[in-house]
Order: sequence, then C-alpha cells, then structure tokens
Amino acid sequence: MTKLEPLRFNPGGTVGRPGVTAADLAALAPRLDEIRAEMLGTDLQLFAGNGTIPPEKQPLDAGFLELPERMLDPYLTTRKESELFRILRTAQELQAKVDRLVVLGIGGSYMGARAIIECCCDPFVNELPAGERGGRPKVYFAGYNVDNDSTRGLLHLLRATNRPNDPHSRWGMIVISKSGGTLETAAALRQFINAWIETYGREQLGEFLIPITGTSGKLASLADAIGCPVRFPVPEGVGGRFSVLSAVGLLPAAAMGVDVVKLLEGAAAMNDHFRLASPGENTVLDYVAVNHLAERNLGCQTRVLSAWSNALESAGLWYDQLLAESLGKKELGALPLTVVNTRDLHSRAQQHQEGRRDKLVNNLIVDHYRHDPLPVGRTGWNQDGLDDLAQRTLPELMAAAIRGTNDAYREAGRPTTDLHLPAADEASLGQLFQMLMLTTVVEGRLLGINPYGQPGVEAYKLHMNRYLRQGL
Repeated sequence: MTKLEPLRFNPGGTVGRPGVTAADLAALAPRLDEIRAEMLGTDLQLFAGNGTIPPEKQPLDAGFLELPERMLDPYLTTRKESELFRILRTAQELQAKVDRLVVLGIGGSYMGARAIIECCCDPFVNELPAGERGGRPKVYFAGYNVDNDSTRGLLHLLRATNRPNDPHSRWGMIVISKSGGTLETAAALRQFINAWIETYGREQLGEFLIPITGTSGKLASLADAIGCPVRFPVPEGVGGRFSVLSAVGLLPAAAMGVDVVKLLEGAAAMNDHFRLASPGENTVLDYVAVNHLAERNLGCQTRVLSAWSNALESAGLWYDQLLAESLGKKELGALPLTVVNTRDLHSRAQQHQEGRRDKLVNNLIVDHYRHDPLPVGRTGWNQDGLDDLAQRTLPELMAAAIRGTNDAYREAGRPTTDLHLPAADEASLGQLFQMLMLTTVVEGRLLGINPYGQPGVEAYKLHMNRYLRQGL
C-alpha cells in the first residue's frame, strides 16, 4: 500500500477556552481510550458472535469497523475471487453497455455514492461528450424522494436522449435497498422499470438492472423474478449510513471511473491511525474530544461542517445524516449543518458571526487542488478594481478567505477548528469517511447512546403507510 498523506485536525482557537482547555482534554483522554479499546475489542468480539450482546448495544452494527480491510485483503491476495474484483468488473461492463446510469436509493443507500462521485469526478461530468468522459456514463440519482416533477423530468430526459439505432445509448440502473421495502425507492424502481420496458422491451431488463440488497427480502425476490444475473450484497451488520465503503458506494463510483482501491486504502490507513495513535495525536479521538467539550461546556449544540470546496458539499450532507441518525436520540446529539464556502459566507455567515452562540464551526479544507491554479487575470477593463490582484489565483483567494473568516470568528469569540484534507481525491476521501464514522461511534459511546439503529425514522413510515392504505 502506498504511503498516504494523512488527514490533519487542528483544534484552532477552540482549545484554550474555559471548558475546552488542555487540562479538560487530558481529563477526557482516559475515557476515550476505554471507548476505543471497547470498539476494537469487545464490540468486534460480540459482533462476531462471541458472547451475548447486551440490550443497550442492540443493534450492534459494528461491521463497518473492519470493512475496508475485508474489501481490500481478498482483492490483494485471491483477486479474481474477491467481491472488489467483481465490483470492478461489473463497473467496466456497465461502462461498455450504458451511456446513462440511474442510481436508485435513499439515505445511506445513495448519499455516500453521490459524495464520492461529486468529490472525485469532474464537476460537470454529465455535460461532457462521451470521449471527454472516457466512455463513462452520465450518472443520475433518483428514488430518494417522492417529488413528482423531478421524477417525471428524469424519465423524460432518459427517453428524449435515447437513440433507437445505437445499442450503446441504452441506460441502466443500480438499485440499492437492503430490504427493498423502503417506499420511496420501491416506487421509483417500478416507474424506471416500466420506462425501461417501454423503451427496450422486457427480455434484457435483468442485464441492465443491478440490485445491491440483502440476501433475502422484497428486492432480492424481485431480482430473482426478473432474472438479474449480477447482484451485490449490503453487508450484514453494516447500517445504511455506514455502508459507503461496501458495494453500496463502491459500484456506482467505480462505474464512473473512481479509483475505489485508493478510497479503501485511505479508509484502512485511518483505521491504523485510530488503533495506534495516542490521544493528542489521534485525529479521531481529538476531533471527538474538542467537539464534545464544546457542546457540553460551551453550549455549541449546532455543529457546522464548513466545506471550503464545492466538491465536498455532498460529503457534508452524507455526514449530516450520519451524525443526525446516530446521535439524535434521548434528546441528545448536536444538530449537524453543512455549508459551502465562500458561497455561504453570503448567506449564513451573518448568523454564525453575530447570532446565537450555539455553534462550533469545523472547517473542512482542501490543501491541494487537482488542477493548475487559475489566475484572476486581466480583461483590459478595470472598473472592478481588480488589476492589482490580476496575478493572484483562485487557490490564493480561497486561502485568504479561510484565514479572514477564521480571524473574524475569533475576534467575535466564535469557536472554529480546521480539518485538512490533503486533496479532493479518493485516498483523502477514504480517510475522511472512515474518520467521521469512527468519531460518530466514539461520541455515541461517550454520550451513552447506541450510535447504531434509527428507531425514530420508522415513525413517519408507519403513519405514511397508514394514510396511503386508508386513503388521504
């Protein structure tokens, strides 16, 4: 495995405030160490079936902890017998036979895949000609809402861009649902199946529909009935919002040309760091400590993830779900909020600067860009007064905005931290995914909350189905 540039956490001006001092962090360190040992020891043993899981730990969906290694190790040894090899082969087959790919899923069944693609692919990949996309398909997401016009719009687009005499213009589907019973995704799947049959006929549907689901359930039964030759599992013991590094996130990403091996290597490197680094040098434990103390002692109940890159907005929304569903229990848990800067400095920053003092801003900063820096440049006119900045580049403008915003928040007594992503690429994103999943479980244990399961989500489903069955 190539040595990776590590993701870095800087607590910034948050440490040193009353309640979040070096002494407070040191006092919390032994408990964090205990939680880490419990996660890597007792939790994994119970998850493996060695003992009875106590009621307060049920469900214990600890499978995400070792998922990067479970995906990578067989690929690096037996290769062709591994699930990861099958994912990569299926991704290549999709690239060869479809030029549009619809990913159907809701919550953790689509948010991770979307975050990977938006971070690691060209930001306008769908607008590029096929040659500029390297033959990879355009990608669309559906099944995450019951919005009538949005669904009709995508169905219309798929029909309007079909070329009847070109077999390579077909579109395909990846549908992701562990049970197949989630109404939003199940309803959308019916609509997109019908549209596919209307366009191409029934015979080959199974070859263009790839389910990612449980070993049994409604979607598994449907895949059997249709005759889908290729399908992938949602791993047992891995909850939806923790499933991004399984086929759930990897297959759609690989179909778009993302190097998912590097993604997994980044996550595995974060696991090693979590296991070995001491508090004070451990990104996972230090992030939890600072955020937890800021919430408990400073009243920072709103946790702002301030992404300084458009490419990371969907990663922030993925984290919103992870944090909200995992820790929003027993009337506890910080409120997650993702913003993208500098865009949202012109909308939310006023409140962050002078509103209620209930926010901690965690800056998510990309250190290195994929492309050469773009200068402001000259046009021959200077009505905007920017000629003196003509040689400055967009990365320099972004760096100045980050420093200036942190200075303004510090002067106003607003706490911030900095989380440095080496680049908006696969290896860095893999580290970030695994780090945030680990921090969420550690903090749940610290709060006395089971971070797995989402019983509150089931309430709306029951009422929704009651209204639909009984009539509105």
